[in-house]
Order: sequence, then C-alpha cells, then structure tokens
Amino acid sequence: MADAHAVPHHDYHLVNPSPWPLVSSIAVVIMMVGAVVWMKGLATADAGPVAGALLAKGDKALFFAGLAGVLVSMFGWWSDVIKESRQGDHTPVVSIGLRYGMILFITSEVMFFAAFFWIFFEMAVFNEARAHIPEVGAWADTARAWTAANGDSIWPPKGVETLDPWQLPLLNTLILLLSGTTVTWAHHALQMGDRKGAKLGLLITVLLGVLFTSVQAYEYNHIIHEHLFFSDAAANSGLYGSIFFMATGFHGFHVLIGTIFLAVCLLRLYAGQMTPQKHFGFEAAAWYWHFVDVVWLFLFAFVYVVFG
Repeated sequence: MADAHAVPHHDYHLVNPSPWPLVSSIAVVIMMVGAVVWMKGLATADAGPVAGALLAKGDKALFFAGLAGVLVSMFGWWSDVIKESRQGDHTPVVSIGLRYGMILFITSEVMFFAAFFWIFFEMAVFNEARAHIPEVGAWADTARAWTAANGDSIWPPKGVETLDPWQLPLLNTLILLLSGTTVTWAHHALQMGDRKGAKLGLLITVLLGVLFTSVQAYEYNHIIHEHLFFSDAAANSGLYGSIFFMATGFHGFHVLIGTIFLAVCLLRLYAGQMTPQKHFGFEAAAWYWHFVDVVWLFLFAFVYVVFG
C-alpha cells in the first residue's frame, strides 16, 4: 500500500487544514457587530442584565474582543504562511499563483473604491437633480439640502464647511508620495543584495505610514469637534459626511493594513529572512502600498480639490 504521506512529486502546494479562515471570519463578524453596538447599540440598558451590558450603545467590549480575534488570526495565519515559505513549499509554480492571487486581490480593491467614487460623483455632478425634487414627504429634506438661497443647486450641500485641501490633505499627499519612493528604494536595495539599505528604506516607509494615519486622525478630530459637516445648518446633508468618511476612512484603514504588512516584512528582514531571489512577501506589500498611494491621489484630487 502506498504511503498516504509520501513526498509529493509535483510543484504544487496542498495547504494543510487551517483554523484561521473560520476563526478570522468569526472575529470580523464580532468586531463589526461590536462597532455597531459601540456607535448605535442593539439593545437598551433595561433589556436585561446580559443584553443591557453587552449590546447597549457605547459599550466597546464586543468590538475590542473581535479586534483581538482578528489580530490573533492575522498573527497565526501570517506565521503559517511564512513557515510554509521557509520549508520550501512556495515553489516557482506556487509563486506564480501567489502573484496572480495578489493581482486579483488588488483588482477587487479597485472595484471596491470605484463604488465609493461612483456615488460621490453621482452626488457631486447631478446635485441639480436633487435640488429640483418635489418637496414632498421624505424627499423634502433632500431637496432643501441641495438648494441655495437663490434656488440654484449647490455642492457641497449648504451648511457643510469643507477642508482646505492645501493644508492637512496636501501634507498627507506628500507623505504618501514620499513613502512610495522609499518602499521602491527598499525593494530595489533588497534585489541588489543591499540589506542595510532595504531595512532603512522600509523603516522610513513604515514610519511615514504611521505619520499618515496620525495626521488623518487629527483631521477627523478637527472635523468632528468643529462640527464642519454636522452643524445645525447642515442637518439635512448627511450624505456628504457619509461618503467622505466612508471613502477616506476606508482608505485610511487600507493604509493601516499596509503599514502592518510592511512592518511584518521589516521584522522578517531583521530576522535574516528574504533574499534577492525570494522575497514575494515584500513584493506583494510594495504592490499593495503603491495601490494605496494611487487611490489617495484620486481622493485628494476629486474629494478635496475638484469637488471640495
């Protein structure tokens, strides 16, 4: 009888059973439900001792429990993939599949942001149609939000105070553009066998990613505390704030993920891993980071400058 566990005589990698897809899915669901509970709540405080304690608005426990599960899943899954790579499971054929997978993933992310741009352009370009909606029923507030005092349509909706694109948004644009050059420097240095240059370039990139996130957090804090999108006069124009925070916020989330991705690569470099011939983890992180850079250029151009 043939040995069921014999060494395979092919270039493909059959992945061992892993708990991480299921664990991470459950953790993400818990985190997202926890975010809703934190912001909106799913039960009142008098719904019972359990529901009132865990599902009342403002409770953060469920969110952070889910976040902890996501972080554990990321660490475990990433560790397993790195072990597979170091054991030689990522053959040239498998590496081609990994590249195709990363390309398809980034393509799906392009479609993700295309949806946000679509609704933003629909609101910004066709705001005149909203201004002339008959003021009846639920549409009355929408029509008033897009109508100026003289009866003309306006964008952004009246009462919304937009940000100056040539201050914090421009600063973040320069930060990301610089980070794109440093990650390219690091990648080229690794290809040339210059590990010291690769470490320095990647370290600067990670620090720039942290700086971008910090500036965006400061910007959001300014918007909220100054009531730029949520003044009494802007009470009927919530769509602008919603699409602004969804588009720029999800991009900020991608920057955070990309920063973690690059930080893992940096740790691997310091651990003596990755070679000029074999470093797809770093290459994939660089592709992802350049994608994040390009998306921000479109956000800066259209959300902050052209239609801001």
